[in-house]
Amino acid sequence: MAAYESAPSTPRRPTPDATRRSERSRRAIYDAALALVGEVGYRKTTVEGIAARAGVGKQTIYRWWSSKADVLLEAFLNLGERAARDAGQASQAIPDTGDVAADLKAVLRATVDELRDPRFEAPSRALAAEGVVDEQLGRIFVARLLEPSLRLYVDRLRAAQEAGQVRADVDPRIALELFVSPLAQRWLQYTGPITYEYTDTLVDYALNGLAPR
Repeated sequence: MAAYESAPSTPRRPTPDATRRSERSRRAIYDAALALVGEVGYRKTTVEGIAARAGVGKQTIYRWWSSKADVLLEAFLNLGERAARDAGQASQAIPDTGDVAADLKAVLRATVDELRDPRFEAPSRALAAEGVVDEQLGRIFVARLLEPSLRLYVDRLRAAQEAGQVRADVDPRIALELFVSPLAQRWLQYTGPITYEYTDTLVDYALNGLAPR
């Protein structure tokens, strides 16, 4: 009987990693959305434009998001998470070292860094400006992006109240506006430089008041 040699088997190709491919596409879409809105503004940014810039099909975006507002919202949330990781922050909560002034100054300094980050500055200015004239967009971004951050300040101020560092009759939600609102106004209206010294001073004024001791 003749010897039989089996044909060499065809090498199996590695199975494409769909999860990794999807993650790459998402990152490309985030970057494209933030870049476009910073360059041309919110109104001129389109899903088609984002898709073209990211190198994906329009249907890919609509499979994951229902509108460009949803894309941009998630892109900003992702940017914040990446910035926190780059800064070595394991938690979104404001640290409680027992010194409320130091903790607030530290988180506001981190905010200064973010506001001056080119990745963040142009798109966030464009969205803030559009949110003034587009009421629905403004409400969405305040509720989904701004309010979660403000709640962290409220939590830290409440902890300071419990520790006797802040008066018990103070409303933390109003109190946080004493240092957050001036910073936002200065940044949006270019009324002065955004520096650590400025935000440190806001905290000192807010916690110590203006009346002579």
